[in-house]
Amino acid sequence: MQYNNFNPYNASAATPPAYGARVADVMKRVYFKMTVGLLITAFVSLFCANNSTYASFIMQNSWFMWALMIAELVIVLGIGMGINKLSSSTATALFYVFSLVNGLALTPIFWIYTGGSIVKTFFITAGTFGAMSAYGYFTKSDLSRWGSILFMALIGLIIASLVNIFLKSSSMEWIISVFGVIIFVGLTAWDTWQIKKMATEMPQASASRLATIGALNLYLDFINLFLYLLRFFGNTRD
Repeated sequence: MQYNNFNPYNASAATPPAYGARVADVMKRVYFKMTVGLLITAFVSLFCANNSTYASFIMQNSWFMWALMIAELVIVLGIGMGINKLSSSTATALFYVFSLVNGLALTPIFWIYTGGSIVKTFFITAGTFGAMSAYGYFTKSDLSRWGSILFMALIGLIIASLVNIFLKSSSMEWIISVFGVIIFVGLTAWDTWQIKKMATEMPQASASRLATIGALNLYLDFINLFLYLLRFFGNTRD
């Protein structure tokens, strides 16, 4: 997305009322869709975690987790690359399908960590996410430079995580987790700021599509932040 020279965060060029109303409308849609997505993921994970048939299937078919990860990647790429071609309802439906698939993939955390520590980590994540998203929404600073820095850091994080699959270093895993938290805290603020900025520049007809892609980005920020924080606050089952 190419941005024009209009800067809604410039104090000398206040955002017109029409743009302010549009931004508020888009952000409400973003947070609503994101919340629905998180609820779908949570309920699917909880249901499957207490389903012995699903547990047995996972234990006997390790390929299924790889299939879920591939499916998630395909859906995310499909939404991201086809957002301008997909209808609003189709894009939203794909996002909810992704939330469901991710719920299936995240089920094992309920077998690894205690329920109490998962709930505790969820609230820590919610508080951190809320604070950083609020910062991204209300700040008058230009966060455009954050994007390239965070993207490069994310690529490095992915490479380090893949390398550690083979090294299996607990020290490296701890370092990766620290940087994971920092990166997704930053991405939460940047994604929120970017959604707000795009809402002032895109036509009203694109509001629903923007809300869907925005919800997906913030959903991914929340989930990844939660998973990295879980490594610090999660208590494993005996």
